[in-house]
Amino acid sequence: MTNDLEDLAVRSAAIAHLELIAGPDHIVTSEQLRAGFSYLGERVPLINPQRGIFKPRRLQWLLSIRTVFPKPGAKVRYDDQRSVHQQIYRSIDAVDYAFMGTDPDAADNRWLREAMEAGIAVIYFVGVSPGKYMFFRTRITGWEGASLSARVSFLVSIADAAAVTDVVAERRYAMRTVKQRLHQATFREAVIGAYSGRCALSGLPEPMLLDAAHIVADGDEKLGQPVIPNGIPLSKIHHAAFDAHLIGIDPDYRLHVASRLLDQRDGPLLESLKALDGRSLHLPRRERDYPDRNRLSIRYGEFVKAAGG
Repeated sequence: MTNDLEDLAVRSAAIAHLELIAGPDHIVTSEQLRAGFSYLGERVPLINPQRGIFKPRRLQWLLSIRTVFPKPGAKVRYDDQRSVHQQIYRSIDAVDYAFMGTDPDAADNRWLREAMEAGIAVIYFVGVSPGKYMFFRTRITGWEGASLSARVSFLVSIADAAAVTDVVAERRYAMRTVKQRLHQATFREAVIGAYSGRCALSGLPEPMLLDAAHIVADGDEKLGQPVIPNGIPLSKIHHAAFDAHLIGIDPDYRLHVASRLLDQRDGPLLESLKALDGRSLHLPRRERDYPDRNRLSIRYGEFVKAAGG
């Protein structure tokens, strides 16, 4: 077992490894988590694939907790797997994490209590789609044997630490950040997955180069929800053109290119954009995931107005 300083060093190395392998949205895959990381030439696991609460043998305290995002139709094993996203969106400062089983004194559940008592940072892997997770630094701030749950509070980043003045403000600031990141990540994963990882305009099959573009901006309380019918997977260049009203999509899923682009002559990239004019949008596999025609009508009206039509 490690001493306090080595435990902290291993824990810091785990976070550094995750930040290295994850994308800008802090998403990692099940395969990456199972692979673990190397510390002083020794492999250290990040998770136990069969359990949500994990403490490596060499560490003094708990390293990580995990909430999966079940596959459609899959059995939900623990209540927290079903409700953690809703908890995050409703909460102002913390979420509840369900114990393993019904024995508060089981080893996994004792680890949660010991982590709380030690005040150490615990990595929380929150599922955003089947086999994919966002990771956050958290602390266990409550432990209730009667309710079979622990209270988990998110931590602000080191860069943001100066923006908060006390513990309450820190927890609320961190939760706001988590909500924003989780909203963006789950929306992106759902939209890109619905279209089989391809750009809906060009067919580009590389998810790393795709964004989930809102049809109606998420600031619109009535129609801006992060649901698949309000999203379209677009490559970076097509997303920029869509947001600038240089490309429009009408309610019949036809593509329109603004005249200011059609009138230009400037190489193959521009020509590829111009070639979209009159084509049809690549639609997702399931009809229920098709872009909402009402939202498209609103957005297309903005395109026509911007074009001076």
